[in-house]
Amino acid sequence: MGPGREGPTPSRRSRDRESAVILGIETSCDETAAALCSGDGHIASSVVSSQADLHARFGGVVPEVASRRHLELIAPVLREALAEAGATLDDVDRIAVTQGPGLIGALLVGLAAAKAVAWSRRLPLVPVDHLDGHVASLYLQPEPVDPPFICLLASGGHTMLLRVRAHAEHELLGTTLDDAAGEAFDKGARLLGLGYPGGREIDRLAREGDPTAFAFPVARVPGLDFSFSGLKTALLYAVRRLAPSELERRRADLAASYQQAIVRALAGRVGEAVEQTGLEQVAVVGGVAANSKLRESLPGAALAPLALCTDNAAMIASAARFVEPLPYPAYLGLDAYASR
Repeated sequence: MGPGREGPTPSRRSRDRESAVILGIETSCDETAAALCSGDGHIASSVVSSQADLHARFGGVVPEVASRRHLELIAPVLREALAEAGATLDDVDRIAVTQGPGLIGALLVGLAAAKAVAWSRRLPLVPVDHLDGHVASLYLQPEPVDPPFICLLASGGHTMLLRVRAHAEHELLGTTLDDAAGEAFDKGARLLGLGYPGGREIDRLAREGDPTAFAFPVARVPGLDFSFSGLKTALLYAVRRLAPSELERRRADLAASYQQAIVRALAGRVGEAVEQTGLEQVAVVGGVAANSKLRESLPGAALAPLALCTDNAAMIASAARFVEPLPYPAYLGLDAYASR
């Protein structure tokens, strides 16, 4: 049924908030993702089509390439998410979509698709901040985390410490002054001649190396902020000092020591945040949360499941559970934003 339909169907009116079906869409960077999630946090389907192999030849994400690939993938990914859940658009109660931050062209693809689906079905739409989505990955079944807690959000584009007071109420305690942790991993991987995504490659190689072989610095900046640019420069100088044969022999030690320095910075700030706030519960989200050394360094922390660490649409649908949706057709003028 198209936009001429008068009001929601009886079945949609009868569903309460917990049983409502949310269709989430995420296209902020190089993953095209769609998911169906219930109002009580059960994931019915989650489909992620990664462009990592496409961008690997460039050593990083090329925005224009990412946008064009999203255009090709968005419809098939939506169809697959619905099929995986055994659902149709008739079963969907609201649409959730990443509005920003991210690559503006990539975001616009997802936002346009979400508007089109919502408008055609006269459904409400929830614009979601990508970073709120990462935090909301912790609220999904089967082991949801309840606020309050300290949250470390570490990804390719962002690194921050948050005091999460309620499901939709966060206080920023600290952020990076330069590179994000994930960006530091990617740049370090390029210096070491490794592939993309860099964080995964360094994590893999570091298992073969000695994390104490090189004494890389951990920047000390005021408050609970982070800085990784000096660490990246230290790795550059270490690489330049080694002859090609020596570099090849010690590549694993460099990876392990570099990773250790990043993890020390992250875990150390988490410890300081716990001391300052008195909150003992800690959670870690974002792509860097998949790093094996970081997970090992924060025993007892609530960790986002590996499948929900990298960008996905289930977390976007989850965030939409705690935000009032925009009614049809008030969202048609929505625009994406590249940064907060």
